[in-house]
Amino acid sequence: MLPAELNQKYEVRGTLGAGAMGTVYDAIDRIIERRVAIKVVRRPAENDPEAAEAHARFRREAQAAGRLSHPNIVGVYDYGENAAEAWIVMELVEGGSLKGRLDKNERFTIPDIVRIMSEVCAGLAYSHQRGVVHRDIKPGNIMMTTDGQVKIADFGIARLENSSMTQVGTLIGTPSYMAPEQFRGEPVDLRADIWAAGVMLYQLLTGEKPFEGGFSAVMHKALNTEPPPPSQLSVTTPRGFDAVIARALAKRPDDRFRSATEFAEAIRAAANAPAAAPETAGMPGLPGLHEDATVVTARPAGSGTMQRPAPTPPPAPS
Repeated sequence: MLPAELNQKYEVRGTLGAGAMGTVYDAIDRIIERRVAIKVVRRPAENDPEAAEAHARFRREAQAAGRLSHPNIVGVYDYGENAAEAWIVMELVEGGSLKGRLDKNERFTIPDIVRIMSEVCAGLAYSHQRGVVHRDIKPGNIMMTTDGQVKIADFGIARLENSSMTQVGTLIGTPSYMAPEQFRGEPVDLRADIWAAGVMLYQLLTGEKPFEGGFSAVMHKALNTEPPPPSQLSVTTPRGFDAVIARALAKRPDDRFRSATEFAEAIRAAANAPAAAPETAGMPGLPGLHEDATVVTARPAGSGTMQRPAPTPPPAPS
């Protein structure tokens, strides 16, 4: 249950989730009658470096999110620890995650995708302006309220600006959403979040991830291959999104969008662009015919050796 330090202020109503490191409780603040989520983890043993890093990451989540107050970011209200446990008290989002909806094979309309991505980008732009890079943007970390509002969660592996806690050469993230520079263990900046958001956009448009497989396969594809344009996989995806995805998933960070705001603007422009006219090729003056279409036309007089057919004789008199 809750650490003793929290029992007076909070009342547990249920369990939202549990894992190897700890538990998330559904609770209510008795004083102001506000529902909250309380994430409690066990403090690591001093001789367990991996657990110590996990605990440092947990504390970093509180530090990062505690600096951020935005409608599209899960709010953090309090942090504390004792000799045995550490905890974060945060906003409770009752609608579940975007991953939960994708796992049910729910498909979204283009207007819905634009709204979701615009809100994700708004939260990212706000955090980036304050020196916080999320580094693990994915549907599982995108919470959605019951009325559909987006809330970015879990800044546990975020890089705080000027922080020395993130070491070069360390792979941190979720493989399917990791940028090439993350796979190479290089320093990352906001453009890694742009890449991950681009992967998520691709998934929303097509129902598929651009890079599938195990860790090695995903890493190879992210470093060396280009995914099919989304309009080739989904007939409902406007072609304008192909260029947006190509830029968001550019291998070189310098070739990606320079900010989450710029990314959001490109998404809205792609959705609002007029539909492309049908491609025409082949015979001029015959719209709608492609190069491989069958065409029947008269052969110009005098060309080649083909003889002109003789005129049909009149019918014999009766």
